[in-house]
Amino acid sequence: MGGSAPRVVALAGGVGGAKLAYGLAKTLPGPSLTVVGNTGDDETFFGLHVSPDLDTLMYTLAGVADPERGWGLAGESFQALEMLLSYQEPAWFSLGDRDLATHILRTKLLREGMSLTEVTRQLSQRLGVECLLVPMSDDPVRTIVETDEGALPFQSYFVERQCRPVVSGVCFEGAEKAQMSKEFTEALGKSDALVFCPSNPIVSIGPILAVPGTEKAIRSFQGPRIAVSPIIGDRALRGPAAKMLAELGEEVSCVGVARRLEGLCDILLIHKTDAPLAAAVKDAGMEPMALNTIMDTDGDKRRLAREICDLIKDRLQ
Repeated sequence: MGGSAPRVVALAGGVGGAKLAYGLAKTLPGPSLTVVGNTGDDETFFGLHVSPDLDTLMYTLAGVADPERGWGLAGESFQALEMLLSYQEPAWFSLGDRDLATHILRTKLLREGMSLTEVTRQLSQRLGVECLLVPMSDDPVRTIVETDEGALPFQSYFVERQCRPVVSGVCFEGAEKAQMSKEFTEALGKSDALVFCPSNPIVSIGPILAVPGTEKAIRSFQGPRIAVSPIIGDRALRGPAAKMLAELGEEVSCVGVARRLEGLCDILLIHKTDAPLAAAVKDAGMEPMALNTIMDTDGDKRRLAREICDLIKDRLQ
């Protein structure tokens, strides 16, 4: 490869995944990076097609995400939501006034016959995103969380019920009929390396892997396959990953993540405080590397991305 940048395909969902995607986008030339987003969270609110993970990725990559929440837009207001509440409408999902423009335009373009991939490309390019951001599939896949309160669509579990119900299982409705997006398939075929961003392994990475053909394509991928554990110690920095793993009877640690990715990943980056678990990660079938994987600042995101790119270059020599 010499001094050229590696071509990377990154799988991501949620705020943690978006952080590393941002770092990779700031480290690699735009054409060298494809970010594949989870669409299992997609939902319809007030007639609008909302893609929470794609939007979190898009806003973060464009540098317009709310830095405190990690999702939504900076400088957001919620007057439309307040008016809906005054009409006594169920407005538990926080759609900001500026964020609504994204969903209105996405819904309009989809109704005009564009695919979700085409719509995502238009929206992200208009916001100045230089890398390629694509959905895992253009077909609908819906994450359903089975709980002690019944089966709940993911956003109902995550936002409306604030992850309180006890989880007994997760399924992905429509996945069996879905196809990988053309751009996702092409990215796997042309990329030098595959990166699993630190995303919830059950409901962010899980839906991507549920699309037929994805696991086979990843298992046969010839370049380095690197994952960053979203679990540090016995907790997730963001989101319900630790709670869900525990309730599903799985080990809440980077070792549990390694077992989930067995056969799909060669190297697992774990936080340096988890170095004592390195042997167990190795027993799970992958090479552990202990680094500082916490990304509190933009500098942290760039640093971790540079370390990953350096690792990729080293493995490709």
